[in-house]
Amino acid sequence: MTDTSTAASPVSPAAAPSGDGSSLYLVDGSGFIFRAFHALPMLTRPDGTPVNAVLGFSNMLLKLLADLKAEAVAVVFDSKRLNFRNDFYPEYKAHRPEPPEELKPQFSLIREATEAFCLPCLEMEGYEADDLIATYARLAREAGRDVTIVSSDKDLMQLVRPGVRMMDPMKNRMIGPDEVVEKFGVPPEKVVDVQALAGDSVDNVPGVPGIGIKTAAQLITEFGDLESLLARAGEIKQPARRQKLIDFAEQARVSRRLVLLDDNAPLPKPLDELRVREPDHQKLVDFLKAQGFRTIVARVQAEMAKDGSIADAAAPSAAPAAGAPAAAPAAPQASGEAAPRVRSHSLHAVEKRYELVQDAEALRRWVERARETGVLAVDTETDSLTPATATLVGISLATEPGLACYVPLAHRAEGAAADGLLDFSAAEAPKQIPADEALAILKEVLEDPAVLKVGHNFKFDHQLFSARGVRVAPLDDSMLISYVLEGGSHGHGMDELAELHLAYTPIPFKEVCGSGKSQITFDRVPLDKALAYAAEDADITLRLWTLLKPRLVDERMVTIYETLDRPLVPVVADMERCGVRVDQAALARLSQDLSVRLAEIEKDVHALAGQSFNIGSPKQLGEVLFDVLKLGAGKKSKTGAYSTDSSVLEELAEQGHTIAQRVLDWRQLAKLKSTYTDALQEKIDPATGRVHTAFALAATNTGRLSSTDPNLQNIPVRTEEGRKIRRAFVAAPGHKLLSVDYSQIELRLVAEMANIAALKQAFHEGLDIHAATASQVFGIPLDKMTSDIRRKAKAINFGIIYGISGFGLGRQLGIPPGEANAFIKAYLERFHELKAWMEATKAFARQHGYVTTLFGRRCYMPGIQDKNPARRGFAERQAINAPIQGTAADIMKRAMARVPKALEEAGSGARMLLQVHDELLFEVPEGQAEEAAALVRRVMEGAASLGVPLVADAGIGDNWDEAH
Repeated sequence: MTDTSTAASPVSPAAAPSGDGSSLYLVDGSGFIFRAFHALPMLTRPDGTPVNAVLGFSNMLLKLLADLKAEAVAVVFDSKRLNFRNDFYPEYKAHRPEPPEELKPQFSLIREATEAFCLPCLEMEGYEADDLIATYARLAREAGRDVTIVSSDKDLMQLVRPGVRMMDPMKNRMIGPDEVVEKFGVPPEKVVDVQALAGDSVDNVPGVPGIGIKTAAQLITEFGDLESLLARAGEIKQPARRQKLIDFAEQARVSRRLVLLDDNAPLPKPLDELRVREPDHQKLVDFLKAQGFRTIVARVQAEMAKDGSIADAAAPSAAPAAGAPAAAPAAPQASGEAAPRVRSHSLHAVEKRYELVQDAEALRRWVERARETGVLAVDTETDSLTPATATLVGISLATEPGLACYVPLAHRAEGAAADGLLDFSAAEAPKQIPADEALAILKEVLEDPAVLKVGHNFKFDHQLFSARGVRVAPLDDSMLISYVLEGGSHGHGMDELAELHLAYTPIPFKEVCGSGKSQITFDRVPLDKALAYAAEDADITLRLWTLLKPRLVDERMVTIYETLDRPLVPVVADMERCGVRVDQAALARLSQDLSVRLAEIEKDVHALAGQSFNIGSPKQLGEVLFDVLKLGAGKKSKTGAYSTDSSVLEELAEQGHTIAQRVLDWRQLAKLKSTYTDALQEKIDPATGRVHTAFALAATNTGRLSSTDPNLQNIPVRTEEGRKIRRAFVAAPGHKLLSVDYSQIELRLVAEMANIAALKQAFHEGLDIHAATASQVFGIPLDKMTSDIRRKAKAINFGIIYGISGFGLGRQLGIPPGEANAFIKAYLERFHELKAWMEATKAFARQHGYVTTLFGRRCYMPGIQDKNPARRGFAERQAINAPIQGTAADIMKRAMARVPKALEEAGSGARMLLQVHDELLFEVPEGQAEEAAALVRRVMEGAASLGVPLVADAGIGDNWDEAH
């Protein structure tokens, strides 16, 4: 059994704090307030007070104290906006907007949080937090102490020097002289001079017009310092730059005074009082409970329940040998001893008892332990991330937090050759249970309905077990629980969630297997390292489940998890295992055909350009279009190259420039060739003749599944080339492909969610919805409808869902933006319910930071409060689209969860192969195709009860294109 219970540091061991009490940690509290506020979605406590910044700040303090184990820590805040700099430059920070209304009440709460953690809380009227940090850093260095400034603020980088460093806990990185040079182009002692020249528009530091950071760094490097530069400005070769340095010399000097930190500020507390005090546990818990922070409270209370204290944890003893009982913690030193006591704030620490299971009897004991607890966390280790071909190297189990084991099944022998490379020929494989015997022992408990199995991204593990005859059930997935609770507000990988919820950094994979060319597969990892890594995975999975599962009830998200996301794990796992058959010869022919066509287009483009060049090079293309052919002024990027993205080329094509259209044609075919006709051939499993895509269950903000490796959801449907690619997806001999997709589901949901009476009636009557819309908006009877008017109504119908503008609609329809705007205005006036729903939805998003689907899934909108109009506008369009797209995804999930059982009960041999947006693709025995089509349509149309009918269309064919 290996004990690895010490909390991981956020930095490398060489750079990690010593923890001996001699270091001073100065936390930039004001900086973290704003970072926390913008990093987390809007949250409110029961009385309606916003607390998202308080939560982020509290989590930061919790993790910081757990990782540092320092005795001298202080949190420093700004006092008021005005300070001594405004006395000589009133415009300093004058243009900064007022803090968001939701943030203002959190300032005092964050100070309360600091006090609740029993940390010194420092501020001084007339000075900024940065000045206090500079002063304490100077005094500490003069006293021979090391200083770590906990911040990523560039303005503090001027303080970095021997004995003074910065630490960015959000990114888990240290900032020393090298990082300062990377940021400013100069060492720390010259940062102030660079800032004086470049200025800062955010803080209204004027600088010298036209000089940025890069130029400023070059000038300071050449002339040594600001005063030398200004004194010798006449030597500058560039006339404009020379004149600006002469004209704005005094402004540069004022800017230097503004950015130079005052390290002689008055002290709110003496240096020797900046010490971590013994926490008042109950005060801390009471404060956290008042804010509604259940996860943090649970961690604090768990530690209090463990030993009555969240402090004074002794350092762990050395790890015992494998199989030996974990050593007890060392006794703390007596109070009279000279050596200082190291205080630990590792609130999440739980003793780890990990066992290496190498015989059947030991494994049976773990099976019995699982039956006693009724819960078993399960994780697998493999030599590949491709389930169809991966070898099951080992299985890890956990039955309670801190109690886990690893069962090696296919590890190779250990050894090392003289050149440092592993050599497995000289030794026998380590002792381990034969895989078949281990699976036979585990099968009963993994299939036992009385024992809940818990995994993280268990779809992968489910495929491994299914391929070996084990159908794991019932199961919970901590990744999906997190996804249901917090959606797209952050990632849901185990490591990220461990950091977020447990303030714990798991063992990195590269630490066990290496990286790059020297990386080894897991079957070559020595068993002691494999135990520590693999058992920890199962342990963390169980801990996350313990913390997150109760929140489903508290936050009323049980239905989404139980009826939409959890049931999909075995369904999607089976889909991936099955795969879809692909005609490799057809793809090869398509690739050859595309190569010929690409060569022809390339020849045309070269002729139009009057020269040969690399069409795939944006730089060369830009030079040809704008320097050689003079097709306009062009827009240059920061690198100096012309922009040649699709919007630029489309605009040129609309102006009648044939070369731009031909380049667009070339790009489209080149992408199809590289992404599909070439790449798909490499993805065909030679054993099955099928492509096995991977569906991500927790990757989108709306609940949609996404397809990767390869992505089969983006194959074009409306182009001839896309249809040819779909024709290469074929049915097995004696089978047909069945495609069933929802008809206009998003438009139906618009009518439902906005309660648009006219559109709902049209859907109930089975009318052509685009013609019906055109009739309503333009006042034209259905019997006099033209295809052109219907086309305009169709563009508005779909465009409205995505927040289309008059410019975008005009471009799509080939009409002036003013005319397109008139169409949109008429549409929203006729369907006034839609406009009201859109405004209400945006208002809800602004208030809560998310929108919801009809089923209650939350889709987070982090940019909804952004000060930048473009980013805010994008978030507002997302806020309108997400409930529609998300509800469609929820309905599809409900259908997918029900279809397999319905097919099984009907005795059908149909197998579900793919889910692509609103479509499901099946492979069906030829004689059962019509019956299966009727059954799947019935299930899909009954997946939700709405005020509009759901309609599913079915098609049958020998290939995907025919079926669709």
